Amino acid sequence: MSPPLSERPAVSIRFSAAEIATRVEEMAIELAERLPADTLVVSVLKGSFVFAADLIRALSHAGANWSMDFLTLSSYGTGTQTTGTVRIVRDIVDDVRGRDVLLVDDILESGYTLSFAKNLLAERGAHRVWVCTLLDKPEKRRAPLQADFVGFQAGDEFLVGYGLDWAHRFRGLPYIGVVEKPAA
Repeated sequence: MSPPLSERPAVSIRFSAAEIATRVEEMAIELAERLPADTLVVSVLKGSFVFAADLIRALSHAGANWSMDFLTLSSYGTGTQTTGTVRIVRDIVDDVRGRDVLLVDDILESGYTLSFAKNLLAERGAHRVWVCTLLDKPEKRRAPLQADFVGFQAGDEFLVGYGLDWAHRFRGLPYIGVVEKPAA
């Protein structure tokens, strides 16, 4: 449940805006070198929209002018833990048959959402589905999935900012922060 405005938690910086920008540029160079020229980028909304926008611009700088589509999935609702059930809220438009697809998300945590998306695209005939996440929390994994490209490893902390939210708040922070637990 979303905190009342009068009870906003403190947020400390975990990854600065400068660190994120540098890492996104590095990832784009690696992606442009390793993936085919006709790769389709599929951004998983809502959380990845900031990362995906910066990544697609960085890919352009790196010489990869790939097409992009969007897939909106939900497994969290307004809570802070996954329900384990993934549903399609908005589907992609582009045909993935025979194409390499770069599936972009903000965070790989339980793995349920990205496993669902990867399997969906593979079932639709994608040649190969690559997984790219800004953040990876391997100790939280419940589904057998590893990202092919990862920006940063994160621990068991609740992160917000740069697209990540807490009940649809804090997405606009220019950095990734840790929600501090209130003193008891």
